[in-house]
Amino acid sequence: MDPRQQRGLEIAATLNIQKSGNYWIVPSQTLVGRYVVRRSADGFHCSCPDFELRQTTCKHGFAVEFFLKRETIISPDGETTVTETRAVRVSYPQNWPAYNAAQTAEKELFCHLLSDLCAAVPEPVHGKGRPPVPIADALFAATYKVYSGVSARRFMTDLREATVNGHISRSWHFNSVLNVIENPDVTETLEQLITTTAKPLSAVETAFAIDSTGFGTQSFYRHFEAKYGKEKSTRSWLKLHALVGTKTNVIAEAIVTNSNTNDYTQLRPLLESGSRSFSIAEVSADKAYMGKSNIDAIVSFGAEPYIPFKKNNSDDPTSPAWTKLWHLFNYRQDEFLSHYHQRSNVESTFSMMKRVFTDTLRSKSYEAQVNELLLMVIAHNIRVLIHAIFELDLTVPGLSICTQNALAAHKVG
Repeated sequence: MDPRQQRGLEIAATLNIQKSGNYWIVPSQTLVGRYVVRRSADGFHCSCPDFELRQTTCKHGFAVEFFLKRETIISPDGETTVTETRAVRVSYPQNWPAYNAAQTAEKELFCHLLSDLCAAVPEPVHGKGRPPVPIADALFAATYKVYSGVSARRFMTDLREATVNGHISRSWHFNSVLNVIENPDVTETLEQLITTTAKPLSAVETAFAIDSTGFGTQSFYRHFEAKYGKEKSTRSWLKLHALVGTKTNVIAEAIVTNSNTNDYTQLRPLLESGSRSFSIAEVSADKAYMGKSNIDAIVSFGAEPYIPFKKNNSDDPTSPAWTKLWHLFNYRQDEFLSHYHQRSNVESTFSMMKRVFTDTLRSKSYEAQVNELLLMVIAHNIRVLIHAIFELDLTVPGLSICTQNALAAHKVG
């Protein structure tokens, strides 16, 4: 019997498997939690990290298979029936008072925190000519516009309200807001602001995951498909590479590239930037990042790597870091998977961003698309920070008196 079949038999014999609709709830054998197992034409699909890694039936799938055999009853007349099990509703703990307070206060607190963030950016030196929009106003308007999710013209109502509340000096024309997003000179500043918005969460984040995701643009390109003998039209897209904290879903560092950039090469730059603000204890990533140089890079920053090996990988005694991970992956897989499964939180982070801000960029030029995506990350980090303030009772140093009063009012309320 296969080892996973053996463990599946143990689960079916000792633990309580419950049926709910067209799926089964299987308790974890070694950890606290449950997994969802569904039956399909090619076998049993499970939500556990082992199935995510191998895409073949795991011990929980075998447990359900044994459970169904155990539950099958053959009557004396030869008729086969399956007993019914009571459905269970899966629920996860949530601090609803804190969550509700954060959600209801988010937009107001977003403006306060964004105002403090932009006010700390030094005003660049300008030469002769017409005075430009102050950098604090420009960054505030651009970020708030992306956060609002509406067109530049309809955003003017929000911008006038922000002016009344003292977040910016005046309500700038919508073209001025768009000019900020299209300005390639602000890209470096936006990257620095991502680091700044993530830094307050360094007190609670030590485990990180690295991955990338795509955001569509308004541009399409055509190419002749020789295989099908016709032209095909494809939407162009940008790739966001992110170092994500697995506890709060904050994006510690982000790099925006074109769609053809290899994921493997982005791990070290992300870690180099992230290690300046965070104490990184472990890093998980999928097989696209597997390689000796990446494993050595993670270890060089004092972190433990959790990356699954490919089928053609083998042990290498000349590399201590590689050998350590190889033995953990092959001989202590339950321990490996308990860490590696945190990588799924990076998918949750990308899902959060796309549900709130959509997965399509509005800008037309490449420079504007890059800036828009970086602004989206900044807005996401501020949202995460607000929830951490309420749910983790996080204290953020350096806030203005106005922002402190707003936070205190909502916490008391």
